[in-house]
Amino acid sequence: MRHSARRRGLIAAAVLTTGAVALTGCVQSEREEGGGGGDAGAFVFGVSGEPVSLDPAFASDGESFRVSRQIFEGLVGVQAGSADPEPLLAEEWDISDDGLNYVFSLKEGVTFHDGTAFDAAAVCFNFDRWRDFEGPAASPAASYYYGNLFRDVGLEVTCEATGDLEASVTLSSAFAGFIPSLSLPAFAMQSPTALEEYQADDLGGTLEAPTMTEYAQEHPTGTGPFVFDSWDRGASVSLSAYEDYWGEQGDVTDITFQVSGDPTASRQALEAGTIDGYDLVSPSDVGVLEENDFRIESRDPFTILYLAFNQRSDSNPELSDPRVREALTLAIDREALVSQTLPEGTEVADQFIPPVVAGYNDDVTTYDYDPERARELLDEAGIPEGYELMFNYPTNISRPYMPNPETTFTAISGMLEDVGITVNPQANEWGEYLDRMQGGTDHGIHLLGWTGDYNDTDNFLGVFFGSDSFEWGFDNPELFTALAEARTAADPEAAVSQYEAINEQIAEFIPGVPLAHPAPSLAFSPRVESYPVSPVNDEVYNLVELAD
Repeated sequence: MRHSARRRGLIAAAVLTTGAVALTGCVQSEREEGGGGGDAGAFVFGVSGEPVSLDPAFASDGESFRVSRQIFEGLVGVQAGSADPEPLLAEEWDISDDGLNYVFSLKEGVTFHDGTAFDAAAVCFNFDRWRDFEGPAASPAASYYYGNLFRDVGLEVTCEATGDLEASVTLSSAFAGFIPSLSLPAFAMQSPTALEEYQADDLGGTLEAPTMTEYAQEHPTGTGPFVFDSWDRGASVSLSAYEDYWGEQGDVTDITFQVSGDPTASRQALEAGTIDGYDLVSPSDVGVLEENDFRIESRDPFTILYLAFNQRSDSNPELSDPRVREALTLAIDREALVSQTLPEGTEVADQFIPPVVAGYNDDVTTYDYDPERARELLDEAGIPEGYELMFNYPTNISRPYMPNPETTFTAISGMLEDVGITVNPQANEWGEYLDRMQGGTDHGIHLLGWTGDYNDTDNFLGVFFGSDSFEWGFDNPELFTALAEARTAADPEAAVSQYEAINEQIAEFIPGVPLAHPAPSLAFSPRVESYPVSPVNDEVYNLVELAD
């Protein structure tokens, strides 16, 4: 398959928190001069925490990738405003009929920030680097994405420079999602010269807790529109425009990622004029900010919030009965849940993937709100009135797919109680909550979700249901096999039809309830006239438009 070039227009996220910075400066003067009081090209973005690593190959968290997308580029990018892949450093590619070989034709005249050339040899250096990670560098805590998508499933990747601007990449087995997966920052191209000079692969620490190299902290070197300047730990990361960038430069000359803390602190910083924008706006803040002339942008939903059923629950073994799972599904009014508790723009879900993902099944079996039928099914299953059901939910956390878990828990609890179920609430702080849901069987029904990393069904369904897990607690070899076969389909179009069938298989099995596709919001000062909102957070700031 050949793809013509077009100009470029996210469970393993690390949760970092840090104290809110002090709010200073004159609001009006800073808005006139640029966020933070610098020149008119300065752009200050408030973030909840600082990066884990500035080497994207050793990162899996959103704040690291937010910075990486400014410094680095991959062979494959993302179409503006969508989750679909498109050419970036590769102008086009050919795929063999068996889905094993990809020949990339590279963009000419591109240089890394250290002045060295981007060419096929550099491409193969990066692929070889990922494949040859050893020690702490090969641990899931470091190279998570290469491990998850390639190393851990026995998929070997080799690369050969077949010309100065042509690289041939061969897979040991087909991977239908290979091209969209290359849009991840983890697979961005990095300067071989800088990687070697600063010994980027020599991570310290242990497999469980690797420590970053000098390269990952002070010398990240890519081909992107911005170069790294400094990292003030706990406070900010600063970048500036790359003078020899091959593409469009835009209005922004300097970027500061300023640690603002939680959404409340970020809102206060925006109102004070010390930042130009921030992400994950609390739904309760949207109206107030709009009334005060701040700009609100919403990402198209590329998320899923779900209620999972642990079929191996120590406390509620009845969840293994499909009649009970269906009854719980019918008891939930998802329309009311979305309209009453989730941000504007949120879509009601009937599958565990958003509608924009290839493989979405328009004809899937659905379970509309029917509390009377829910009571009948519970009675058929021998569940007595007042049956106590453990319901787990996290506290003091806001995620793109779950902005207000306490409110969502309360709404669903009331719906379950309406059909005769007594809810046994179990709340935990975020880290403890994830450990409890994913590390054992001591949980019942529970709230969790996912923000997609790239546009491929495996990135949703494979993550949730690809194998036996503590979270869901079921053994379904038929489903596991179907997902594995779809993932390794040689023809991506054939994989789409397979995933459509899998979505129906999941709907009939009822492992949980897909509740909603929340739409995360961002807020900006009036000086930000346009922001390149992306459902997968692929937002590069050379495309930000600022007022004169």
